[in-house]
Amino acid sequence: MIDLKQLRENPEAFQKQLSLRGEFDLSPLLDLDRQQREIEVNRSQLQARSNEIGKLVGQKMKSGAKPDDAEILALKEEGNQLKAQISDLEGQEREIKAEMERILLTIPNLPDPSTPIGKDEEENVELYRWGDEYLPTNPNILPHWEIGEKLGILDFERSTKIARSRFVTLIGAGAALERALIQFMLNTHIAAGYTEVLPPFLVSSESLTASGQLPKFAEESFQCKNDDLWLIPTAEVPVTSLYRDEILDASELPKHFCAYTPCFRREAGSYGRDTRGLIRLHQFDKVEMYKFVLPETSEAEHQSLLKSAESILQALKLPYRVLQLCTGDLGFSATKTYDLEVWLPSSGKYREISSCSNCKDFQARRGNIRFKEAGKKGTQFVHTLNGSGLAVGRTMAAILENYQQPDGTVKVPEALQPYLQREVL
Repeated sequence: MIDLKQLRENPEAFQKQLSLRGEFDLSPLLDLDRQQREIEVNRSQLQARSNEIGKLVGQKMKSGAKPDDAEILALKEEGNQLKAQISDLEGQEREIKAEMERILLTIPNLPDPSTPIGKDEEENVELYRWGDEYLPTNPNILPHWEIGEKLGILDFERSTKIARSRFVTLIGAGAALERALIQFMLNTHIAAGYTEVLPPFLVSSESLTASGQLPKFAEESFQCKNDDLWLIPTAEVPVTSLYRDEILDASELPKHFCAYTPCFRREAGSYGRDTRGLIRLHQFDKVEMYKFVLPETSEAEHQSLLKSAESILQALKLPYRVLQLCTGDLGFSATKTYDLEVWLPSSGKYREISSCSNCKDFQARRGNIRFKEAGKKGTQFVHTLNGSGLAVGRTMAAILENYQQPDGTVKVPEALQPYLQREVL
């Protein structure tokens, strides 16, 4: 959530930054803010007069005035009229504040000054590539879903019978590979100083709102309507709310977490894209990294987060590239984002496998997550960062293609061989 006070003080700068993300008009919000403040001033003045009348009535009664004296009755009548006016203004104020809150929740984060300006994903900036020496030389690489079905480790057809399209059943070595990847990723991040958490896979509307998924992405989420619970689209959601409505001690920061969870997304609006394979499923596994940090360290923490995600791909020797997203392609809660894209040889393209984002205080404002420094008055909002470390299904897809052998087998990356106890799938 953006800072309303800062918006009020410098609306032109806010509008200019926000326009880099698309068409957003802040004038309705500013009009409501002016109305609310005018009502607040008026209400305060009426309340002061009401309090004054109460004191006058008390003083006159102590001086011997009778309850039915004309002056006392006139004061009481004025007091009753003021109370009615105050009540009416309080109702107006509640309605305006609710509408302001509704609008505020729909406004995305402002892009960081270092974020490249651009309209869409076509204007993202490639920063560098890694692993060209590991690009496969096999000229006859099958798409991962074909080799997976041939090996008997992926079953999409029966999954459609069990659920519907865009689900997969992993069998034998496929299930073992998924489990090995999860364990390998968690072990790597834990060794780098992250604390593992296993959060609930169902969350409340408040949790989705705090992380920025609601109200914007309601259509892409699976809801359990009878309980006001939602299946999580990413571990970012429950981990954000670990400290919702709490005040942390500055000495506790930073807090680095990693979490394995299944993730559930409707993928609304993506039909016709990646209809086959593991790239765009309704249910998929992911290992997430998440940080709560001090504001002055968030940029350095962002660079560190990116390196943590890269470390997985480097250990698996999977070629990838790093992009910095432009203003028009930023996620709703992010102010600055790096995408990792892994090489998929069957399509001859790099495909996203991780987004590492700095949200600064945007999620913390929505979730009221603050910290206090010793010896200082007041509190500040923490900065939050998140990144996939990695999307497990997409990592499996990359392995099935990049490690495919001419004889139709798939070599197991060396880093995973101790987990799988085998060298070939």
